Amino acid sequence: MSIDSHRVILTGENPFIRLSDTDGGPIGTNASFWRILFSPAGPGHVLYMKSELTDDRWRIWSDNIAMARWLQATVQGMLNPELSDLSLPAAEARFTRLGEFRDAWTERLEAYGETIDLTWYETGEPLLIHTQPGPPPARPYGVCTVLIPALGARVTRNGVAARGRPFPTQREGRPFSTSALAFSESWTAAQ
Repeated sequence: MSIDSHRVILTGENPFIRLSDTDGGPIGTNASFWRILFSPAGPGHVLYMKSELTDDRWRIWSDNIAMARWLQATVQGMLNPELSDLSLPAAEARFTRLGEFRDAWTERLEAYGETIDLTWYETGEPLLIHTQPGPPPARPYGVCTVLIPALGARVTRNGVAARGRPFPTQREGRPFSTSALAFSESWTAAQ
């Protein structure tokens, strides 16, 4: 047993949904949900989403805007550079969770005049991923996470479903999907 020598900067969950109309086609809906238990900006929830449901623009909802901005300036901005723009508007929201991953897992947010549901189902075998931070600027952060691929996923906003669906993929020769639950996710940075 050994201790990772890198500094832990956040712990939580980061399930995502990427829907396309065709296998390998452009992503029509890109939703990145975070439930953060620990970060320098505190705990909280945030959803970053771009879809026809958001007029193909990035939208942000959170119950801790400072945490959402910190994520944009660090890990989320690295994962998707479009989200490193701190001028993107962010709305206050309340978050709840329904179900369990073996049947169907739903994350719901309620904000002024809207309800968004993200649902994952038809889950596969979990994968444990562990990467180290690389020499900056290549990969400033490392991650250890359990990814559970979901062959079924749905995004609705005020009852209207996003087009497309997830598609099966491979990750290092193992079955995966363009949508997954990401649990026990801890991100690190070099000391």
